[in-house]
Amino acid sequence: MYTQIPLSFQVFKIGFCIMLQKGPRPVVFCGPSGTGKSTLIKLLFDEFPDKFGFSVSHTTRKPRPGEEHGAHYYFTTKEDMQKQINQGDFIETATFSGNLYGTSKQSIEDVQRDGKICVLDIEMEGVKQIKSSSLNPLYIFIKPPSITDLEHRLIGRKTETNDSLQRRLSRAILEMEFGETPGNFDIIIENDNIEKAYKKLKDFILTELNQQKLTEN
Repeated sequence: MYTQIPLSFQVFKIGFCIMLQKGPRPVVFCGPSGTGKSTLIKLLFDEFPDKFGFSVSHTTRKPRPGEEHGAHYYFTTKEDMQKQINQGDFIETATFSGNLYGTSKQSIEDVQRDGKICVLDIEMEGVKQIKSSSLNPLYIFIKPPSITDLEHRLIGRKTETNDSLQRRLSRAILEMEFGETPGNFDIIIENDNIEKAYKKLKDFILTELNQQKLTEN
């Protein structure tokens, strides 16, 4: 379904070399589409605007209503993105529903250069690739209360055809199995209530950051 890209790099250059693991650990969000990852990330950014920065992913799919280039995704063509992949510009890539998705090294470096904690929202296959890299992030899995609940959420977005809905639900079952496998994630958050889910998320991240500061000191 996707082709894994070698991730043997330790540093990359943007005028000068930066170690990807320098500074606070990045935070990786993963979970089926429709679980509320974007809402939770927005709440985190709204409360801590100077602490976190979002790594904007690339995709070859068309923008959905309300999505902006450079804010939600970098929308590109398959030809251009494949060229960048071949050049080694991405830390992770995946293919879903015929579209390419990926996180560029540049997008991570941009956040780190601003002194912020880099937040990534990526697919299951991307998580597998990042685990083979030197990034060393915190891994957070967001899950729905049930597949039935997830189906209702996806239908409510009114962005899916019957075919795309079934593909997403089939994919979600695989992602849930991966997310709930011990050792794959540092924390699993069930988003059955956005306020409760956000509190659990915030408490976990702040605890980890404080622990990291104590370790460094």
